[in-house]
Amino acid sequence: MSMQGKVTSALFKRAKAVIPYGVNSNFRYWGDDDTLVIERGEGAYIWDADGKRYIDYRLGFGPIILGHAYPAVVKKVQDAIQGGTVFAWTTPYEIELCERITKMCNVDKVRLTNTGTEATMHALRIARAYTGRERFIKFEGQYHGMADYFMFSTASTSPGSLGYRRSPINVQSTSGIPKGISQYITNLPFNDFERLEETIEAKWGDIAAIFIEPILGNAAGILPVPGFLEKIRELCDKYGIVMVFDEVKTGFRLAKGGAQEYFNIQADLVTYAKALGNGFPIAAIAGKEDVMMTVQPGQTAHGGTYTGNVTGTAAAIATLDILDSEPILETIHKRGKILMSGIGEILTEADIPHSVTGAPSMFGIILGSDEEPHDFRDYFKGDGDLYERLAMQLIQRGVQPDGDAREPWFLCYSLSEADVDETLNVFNDSVKAVKK
Repeated sequence: MSMQGKVTSALFKRAKAVIPYGVNSNFRYWGDDDTLVIERGEGAYIWDADGKRYIDYRLGFGPIILGHAYPAVVKKVQDAIQGGTVFAWTTPYEIELCERITKMCNVDKVRLTNTGTEATMHALRIARAYTGRERFIKFEGQYHGMADYFMFSTASTSPGSLGYRRSPINVQSTSGIPKGISQYITNLPFNDFERLEETIEAKWGDIAAIFIEPILGNAAGILPVPGFLEKIRELCDKYGIVMVFDEVKTGFRLAKGGAQEYFNIQADLVTYAKALGNGFPIAAIAGKEDVMMTVQPGQTAHGGTYTGNVTGTAAAIATLDILDSEPILETIHKRGKILMSGIGEILTEADIPHSVTGAPSMFGIILGSDEEPHDFRDYFKGDGDLYERLAMQLIQRGVQPDGDAREPWFLCYSLSEADVDETLNVFNDSVKAVKK
């Protein structure tokens, strides 16, 4: 059964005529019959072109922390852009936003940019310039953006191609990347202390940085085991390696100070995007003064025509002001705990082995296995096809998570208790339908 109504179907045919596959990001393409065209959003809801309403748990892949078209953010942007948007000079909006980020996230300096990919790309350059080294470590299943250096062994990689865990293979996740780039990247299994220590001890002289998603944002929200982030911090200090927290998804979502606050770990560099602007394009690189000051003009390049533009900075100021002054994350946490618990109870009653992973503001559901996953390889012990069938049942009934179990459920402040109750009722009906 197609997810598209008549109006959506007609619009998508127009899209395919002028846009490759009808989408401007490959992750939005669900096939010719199931790719939606969304007309508007408000609060916790979105409506497709046929007027069907969904409770939205994708939230644009995580940026919406307050709610779609949140009035206070929209008003701030409307007022700000009356005076122009881009000047190629510093604006008061940039200064205020960076002051807020340093205060909330306990960082010394901030540089703004537009997307998570840009933030991680520049963070890698800064780390290399600071250390004078070229290689870096990342972890299997983690996604750090669309830059070539990061597109190896991402969440899109099949488990059979990763190789033996004692000697992982760098798996190129897309065509179009020069083969030579792989020599600069070391992928390791997440939460594997032994692999981490032996790799660093053998190669530390070449390693500029370790990039970490504190929670695997593209692998069902898998959490770090106790002590793992602390071990990375210890090894980075010992060997002069830059510790980079990729908080594009966790920043301003797990806590006001992001994953650094949530896990009580201070990184050397941190990247932010998504929830920073509640849906407006804005991103940031932040960190310790000595590392950040590596971006000396004429020495280490960082820039961009739209970095610090008025639209994004105004949206981010409004978003952070609300996060800092109202019980936004506390409310999301409360709703998320109820939802996670209720989903677990429904699946237990249905006798479906499962694991609900992650944090209440961004959690994953793995079906077919009740073993808590600790790395990307563990994720594949679950049944992704079963999850997809369940997700399609949910979406048909007006509750919209992503169709892929690797993508977490995201929650926003506008999600009400009534929405949570409706979601659990729909989840129960969808589980019954799948079991039939």
